[in-house]
Amino acid sequence: MSTVRAILRAPFTGRAWRELLYALISMPLSLVALAYVIVAGLPMAILAVTRAGPRMEAVGLRGARRLSDLYRELAARLLHERVASPAPAPPGRAAYDPAGYRAFGYLAVKLPLGLATLYAVSVTWGWGFVGLTYPIQLPLRLNDVKTVAPDGGVRHGFVLGDVIFDTWQRSLLVAAGGAVLLLVAPWAVRLIASLDLLLIRTLLGPNETERIRDLEETRALAVDDAVATLRRIERDLHDGAQVRLISLVMNLAMMKETLPPDVPEATRNMVAAAEEEARGAIGELRELVRGIHPPVLDKGLDVALATLGARSAVPVELDTHLPERPSAAIESIAYFCVAELLANVAKHAEATQALVSVVAQGGTNLRVRVTDDGRGGAALGAGTGLTGLLDRIRPVDGRLDIQSPPGGPTVVTVDLPLPAAEKYAHRDRG
Repeated sequence: MSTVRAILRAPFTGRAWRELLYALISMPLSLVALAYVIVAGLPMAILAVTRAGPRMEAVGLRGARRLSDLYRELAARLLHERVASPAPAPPGRAAYDPAGYRAFGYLAVKLPLGLATLYAVSVTWGWGFVGLTYPIQLPLRLNDVKTVAPDGGVRHGFVLGDVIFDTWQRSLLVAAGGAVLLLVAPWAVRLIASLDLLLIRTLLGPNETERIRDLEETRALAVDDAVATLRRIERDLHDGAQVRLISLVMNLAMMKETLPPDVPEATRNMVAAAEEEARGAIGELRELVRGIHPPVLDKGLDVALATLGARSAVPVELDTHLPERPSAAIESIAYFCVAELLANVAKHAEATQALVSVVAQGGTNLRVRVTDDGRGGAALGAGTGLTGLLDRIRPVDGRLDIQSPPGGPTVVTVDLPLPAAEKYAHRDRG
């Protein structure tokens, strides 16, 4: 019943009328598309083998892009289908613009699509309306069709095969046929509009590579913004809460020293306990601040790793090669990866030596590798914190490789891709 109800209601919905309006506007626009393909395409083809070819091609593709904006806007307003614009052509390579070629291809197929739209609208909506109103037209001699009968008489009415619809009973049959066409009309137009939308999404929108690049850049911005937010929190804790706690400790210490001799011992103990609690809070706050953003990272990743190695319980040899400084987000992830791996070496590996290597490979990724000569057997989910390491690098599409046979050595490699993040490496590091 729901399907029948949808079919009966289709001609009276706003969507059906918007799609019909889109079809009526698209038909003349298909002629505009054909005119542009001829006017721009012929010079592009003729001059393709000349020096002026690339320049003419760039102009033609740029114009196709501009014209395609009109079709995207029309689809957005009438069909509520918003298709993002493709990325701009690379500077200096406007003649080799894939999005421009796709836009030109859409304009080329727009005329056949317009003809199909014209046929669908005229057959369904046009003839449906004529058929539905035929009982009114017949007595008024509108759309009058004269036919000479076999007996020589002249009859007035639509003709289908050998049947002449010239009586009121037969006019009702025509009206019923018109009603059927009007019920079919929205679905026929919707089919053409859906095909048009498919072409718009495929040819006038960003392709898969562009969408992936946009997602990578958006995610890189989100990661960098998260790092900047953590830096602000770290500064607020360091310069605000920590300073006030230190002031509180100093005041409590002065109070303890200046208490009169007749103050009860219980009061002295309470002041001493409060001072001790405040000192403990300062220590915990400092650990929290270092966990958010180690201050030594402000001096660069290589310096931060050297400090980390110096604090390690296992002797660490450091090898870094960083021609350019990575973004703040990548630096932070790399630092905490090394910190976690060195902590694992000290706790679980029974190693006597560790090697930390951090190398930027061709500007495409940062490779962090920690090697130890311990007993091996490290694996994800073995309670060594490697699962947390994987969660840390996953937001930037990092890769984790663990080679740790029984008896060692253990080699853990973390690859952090640079391009998406490095695009924003020159932003303020806070």
